[in-house]
Amino acid sequence: MKALNTLIFCLFSGLLLAQSTADFENFNLPTGSFDNDAGDSAFFVSGDISLPNDYVDDPNFPYWNGWAISSMTDVTTPGFANEYSCIAGGGAEGSDTYALGYVFGSANMYLSGGAQGEVVQGLYLNNSTYAYLSMLNGDAFAKKFGGASGNDPDFFKLTIRKSLNGQVGTDSIEFYLADYRFANNDEDYIIKDWTYLDLSSLGEADFIEFYLSSSDVGAFGMNTPAYFCMDQVTTTGLTSVVEQSDKSLDFKVWPNPTVKNLSLEWDKAIPATATILTIYGQLMKQIQIVPGQNSIDVADMPSGVFTLQVSFEGQVASQKFVKQ
Repeated sequence: MKALNTLIFCLFSGLLLAQSTADFENFNLPTGSFDNDAGDSAFFVSGDISLPNDYVDDPNFPYWNGWAISSMTDVTTPGFANEYSCIAGGGAEGSDTYALGYVFGSANMYLSGGAQGEVVQGLYLNNSTYAYLSMLNGDAFAKKFGGASGNDPDFFKLTIRKSLNGQVGTDSIEFYLADYRFANNDEDYIIKDWTYLDLSSLGEADFIEFYLSSSDVGAFGMNTPAYFCMDQVTTTGLTSVVEQSDKSLDFKVWPNPTVKNLSLEWDKAIPATATILTIYGQLMKQIQIVPGQNSIDVADMPSGVFTLQVSFEGQVASQKFVKQ
């Protein structure tokens, strides 16, 4: 299993440009298992990315959406009962574990730490076994891609956009998980191997949005199973060398992103003032924090990117966080 690796690849003007890869191996899943419940945090976190997960423990039919983490290896069993497997039989670059997106509307990938507001370099993508076999052979709900003649111009497409400072980017990147639109049917394909996609052209981002679309639609929307697999997400971020070495005003904030509460660990022996501002400088909250762990209620705040500032003895330190 590959450990999370951070590579310092550039040092200039007092800044460290760091590259980090989220490989999902930190979940330590046994081979052939999955995790579709992120618990109270509602996020799966690896490296500098956070993947939202909504799990509902319904006694009659538990269900989830968003993201799951998987090390499933079944590449032959069709249908919904095998929804957590990747058609490659494992993760990218020979790894065991990968993320699985189940998309209703969109699936988001939030950036945190030094990667927040910076460029996502790229990631690996693949089909789930469920979607792959459905497109290859058809099933009770979805058609065989190409149709009986093989000439139907079918497709299964992933569209990727970025959001920065509350604004969705106008540019997007399209990645075809399957494409049968070619005049020559021999060129038709369904992705089966992990494929690297460069996202750097999207530019700086606070989070990335993924959308799925298909040529096979019905009265209730897309018939193709709305799943895709992701692995080895490479992010970058700039960190000040001076800030790294100066721990005189240090505090920790988690979870990031958050839904209801933000925890703040204050390591000083006396209280301080914490302020939450919008990216435009508008005051949202101001509270007193005490030594140790503090809980800040942000449930009533709108979704977006905010700055948490702590003022202490004439010094100010700040960190960004995302409220979902």
